[in-house]
Amino acid sequence: MPSPSSAVQRPTSKEGLGPPLSAGIVTALVGFTSSFAVVLAGLRAVGANQVQASSGLLALTLTFGLGILWLSWRSRLPITLAWSTPGAALLASAGMVDGGWPAAVGAFLIVGVLILLTGLLPVLGRLMTRIPTTLAQAMLAGVLLPLCLAPFKSLGSAPLLVGPVALCWLLMMKFAARWAVPASLLVALGVIGIHMGLNGVQLPLDSLMPRLEWTTPAFTLEAAVGIALPLFIVTMASQNIPGVAVLKSFGFTTPWRPSMLVTGAGTLAGASFGGHAINLAALSAALAAGEEAGRDQGRRWIAAFTSGVAYLLLAVFSAALVTVVAAAPPGLLEAVAGLALLGTLASSISSALAVAEDRIPASVTFLLAASGLSFAGIGAAFWALAGGILIRWLLKSREPLQPR
Repeated sequence: MPSPSSAVQRPTSKEGLGPPLSAGIVTALVGFTSSFAVVLAGLRAVGANQVQASSGLLALTLTFGLGILWLSWRSRLPITLAWSTPGAALLASAGMVDGGWPAAVGAFLIVGVLILLTGLLPVLGRLMTRIPTTLAQAMLAGVLLPLCLAPFKSLGSAPLLVGPVALCWLLMMKFAARWAVPASLLVALGVIGIHMGLNGVQLPLDSLMPRLEWTTPAFTLEAAVGIALPLFIVTMASQNIPGVAVLKSFGFTTPWRPSMLVTGAGTLAGASFGGHAINLAALSAALAAGEEAGRDQGRRWIAAFTSGVAYLLLAVFSAALVTVVAAAPPGLLEAVAGLALLGTLASSISSALAVAEDRIPASVTFLLAASGLSFAGIGAAFWALAGGILIRWLLKSREPLQPR
């Protein structure tokens, strides 16, 4: 593991703990509120009931919160972790597989093993880099497309419910983009509260307390190929590798092996309680590693450590959030999730089409993933990646036409 002095510059001035502490709290608030709706949508899509989805959200928050504390303390680097938001979006598009929720949990365990092996076996990490980034991003974009269409579809069917949420998101994108999704979530919670009041809905108090719900895993070929493999690829390509790049852009070197071992072990620990995958943070990583965490690079690890503490505190409210969201009018949660993923969709499409010679394979990958194709019990994400790789190989291997 590199020492802090090899990864950061020596501090030139002393400053208080205010900037890193506040940056850590902001990191946790933005990271949690901007994507928890996506996680819930993904877990429910693969068969989790309300209690199991609540348990999954709690397990994820606890495991990556503890992982942040360990990694940031040991390395003295601003390493932050998160749940796999693209992975949750993939689950939402994959739907239930043969074997239901227990089979999905079995797939989560496989993902944990694969992440662990990535840390233990360098050859697996090198193999991951052989998968073209353009195709991995195209697969993700195709998975995200149906989810990102949800807000616009809901505007037509329930404009009075979704309209205020969409308007809040748009205004915040103009004036305070970082808080666009958290602010739209608050508006959505307000809409849910009004809906509950008008319809006399009361929440059971016992459902507001966080608790972990064990699920005995089942292992099926369909879940392994249709969920575990695409989930692992998306998590690596869209979270772990960008997470390393974000830290590098601020002058920090990510300890790859410890990070993979911690996130792999955390995924394994949370899987049977409903957690799909944890990984290095990507977008939210900049909040703890950038100048907002203080001018002193040597102290920015405190921001990451603070975010870990804040995530553990937020975990206490996970069950209450799930219970309130479960009372939402149809389409409202999907609309919030879709708005949260618009930025990721735009980034994925841009990356997928960045290389001119890969645009046809990437386009086919994108369309296959968006089509919802299911064959032999295996979902579209796997077939999209397999089809894109095949077409890329065919187009790369053909002889160029000679001009006459």
